[in-house]
Amino acid sequence: MFKLAPSILSANFAKLEDEIKSVEVDGVQYIHVDVMDGHFVPNITIGPPVVRSIKKITSLPLDVHLMISEPEKYINDFIKAGADIVTIHIEAAKDAEKIIKDIKSGGAKAGVSVKPNTSLDKISSLYDKVDLVLVMTVEPGFGGQKLITHMLDKVRELKKIKEKNKYKFIIETDGGITEDNIKECADAGAELIVAGNAVFAASDPAQAIKNLIIKGSK
Repeated sequence: MFKLAPSILSANFAKLEDEIKSVEVDGVQYIHVDVMDGHFVPNITIGPPVVRSIKKITSLPLDVHLMISEPEKYINDFIKAGADIVTIHIEAAKDAEKIIKDIKSGGAKAGVSVKPNTSLDKISSLYDKVDLVLVMTVEPGFGGQKLITHMLDKVRELKKIKEKNKYKFIIETDGGITEDNIKECADAGAELIVAGNAVFAASDPAQAIKNLIIKGSK
């Protein structure tokens, strides 16, 4: 059974505490925090101070997705701010193995992410070292995009690799999830599904989560 991680990228930051409280319901495992630097991706979002504030208002673990250049410079700041998982992009990491070790030694779980055009071969040496592998199903940088359906082939491939080698990492997907495609995503092998617009653009985020879980579980 998959779990959801609502992405605050699509939340109303003017009432962020209320938005987060509204999604603390059954089926939600993490709050997903997208960090963008305007360099690795063409958008800028938040930094450690906001993560620190979020940590104070929710009991849910924070799944912090670093879409930034030179992540090794900032991982400790995000861990100190309250990140429970820190996910880096393989495309931005000069020494991914060292960064992953540093994340774990800092007390957080470590994830690695691949953009749509990046082969899983680029992260094959990390499968036994990470806690999470994030397959981007859109180009990172903006919310509200449509899911790139052939990225689910990558999810299926990753599931086979995991099962064959008995790896422990969680398979996560992020980008373009709706009630119409969440089942396809779950069936492909996603265990943790990030949803932004599908949750926070709804008039009732808690009901939207219930609907997504129902649709994805049929």
